[in-house]
Amino acid sequence: MAPSRIAGRCCVFVIAIACAISLTAARAEDSASTQTPIKHVVVIFQENQSFDHYFATYPRAANLPGEHPFHALEDTPAVNGLTEELRTHNPNSEPPWRMSRAQAAGMIPFCDNDHEYSSEQKAYDGGRLDKFVESTGPKPSSQCPRNFVMGYLDGNTITALWNYAQRFSMSDNFFNSTYGPSMLGAINLASGQTGGALPRNVHAFYGLGPSLVLNGTMISNVAAAFDDCAEERGTGVQFTGKNIGDLLNARAITWGWFSAGFAPTKTSWTGKAVCGLKHVAANGKNILVYDDPDPFNYFVSTANQHHKPPASLTMVGSSDQASHQYDLDLLWQAATAGRFPAVVFIRGPQETDGHPGYSGPLPEQEFLVETINRLQALPEWDSTLVFLTWDDSDGWYDHVMPPNVNHSQLPGIDQLFGKDGMCGSGVLLAGIQGRCGYGPRLPLLILSPYAKVNFVDHDLSDQSSIIRFIEDNWNLGRLGGGSLDEMAGSLEGSLDFKHPHLGRLILDGKTGEPSPPNPGTN
Repeated sequence: MAPSRIAGRCCVFVIAIACAISLTAARAEDSASTQTPIKHVVVIFQENQSFDHYFATYPRAANLPGEHPFHALEDTPAVNGLTEELRTHNPNSEPPWRMSRAQAAGMIPFCDNDHEYSSEQKAYDGGRLDKFVESTGPKPSSQCPRNFVMGYLDGNTITALWNYAQRFSMSDNFFNSTYGPSMLGAINLASGQTGGALPRNVHAFYGLGPSLVLNGTMISNVAAAFDDCAEERGTGVQFTGKNIGDLLNARAITWGWFSAGFAPTKTSWTGKAVCGLKHVAANGKNILVYDDPDPFNYFVSTANQHHKPPASLTMVGSSDQASHQYDLDLLWQAATAGRFPAVVFIRGPQETDGHPGYSGPLPEQEFLVETINRLQALPEWDSTLVFLTWDDSDGWYDHVMPPNVNHSQLPGIDQLFGKDGMCGSGVLLAGIQGRCGYGPRLPLLILSPYAKVNFVDHDLSDQSSIIRFIEDNWNLGRLGGGSLDEMAGSLEGSLDFKHPHLGRLILDGKTGEPSPPNPGTN
């Protein structure tokens, strides 16, 4: 009902309180209107994979004995993957190599690559892409294979992801907004902006180690100023700009960041939350469930420092003491109660996030399949869009040179074109140094009844393209202050709003294959 009609009726019946309530409801209804049929956006945010690491040979799998076979549809489009020439005559000191399912299960939970801001730039070596082994490979002291960083998987291991690509859409031209590790990717997902950090300079090891924040720009992982359960230690950092949560709050759009293990296991006598829940990871060790790349706890406007629960289930997605930061279990409770928020960010248990060194593709697959199966079972699925992506590349080899759209000239830090060449000498968005980008190419899957079937999007996009879609869909405007959302490419090329396909694709988490009966997938 239009506000003017509500006001008229209120005046007629002289019910001032009811008038105010009705006007508020009308405004909320108006603010929830969207520019597309998409009423719910879900971002599943995983850890540390490059595009080539997961999709180098898509849609062709080796189909070796003892592994789950994968056979692509005949009309599957090609991706910009590894050619035979690159696999056999690669410029790196070690060639790319296919990891078997057994190797992935046995090696990835123990080995990890170097994926720092400077290290990744050096690996790309000014476009020669020939220094991955030396620059981002595991340290020699780790006893991990020298060629580990050049490994890639196929549909015999990450079968579910390849099946999702067959049923929905994917991008082969989606990039980290900048080079660097997890927290930079998370901050860019929330705000398109790693500048505006306070304190302006933070160094590891009490000033004796490398820079974490330099001249107000975060260039490495550092603890959030407003998160009692932050994994990193030392000086907490906050950001002074806006994030996508601020824009959603201004329009009263429901949203939330939902993390497994976010609920405290206890609270100290000082009121500090302790997130002590642990699970056994793929490497056999007990690790914390809560994985703290929660970018919204870096902003005072959206932080839930003490991990407080919402006042009630009806407040999930709305502004109260939880400040839109929740335990993952609350998402499903809210969904069951018919209160699924408009914008949802999902972080699963740390042991299933896919990060090499403690997780891996098999536990990750089980979590992703369970989550996506549950999303498809919701009545809101018919108006839902899921972006499944990863926060950074972990330094894994990828053969595509990222477009250098934003330059930076930090001496000794920026080394994309060598120590003297730094990261270009031109474009410097908002005059902010330390945001050399785009960074490495990442996987991105787009799942929705409105996603084009078996489609590969070749249009250029980056992590801030996701928040740009949210901004455009709810007409929120831009973040400003140098946010990369201003220049981000569109993701709508993967969508077809005129011809939705409403069937579900229900998979088996162990195998990644369709789980019969599976009606409506044609």
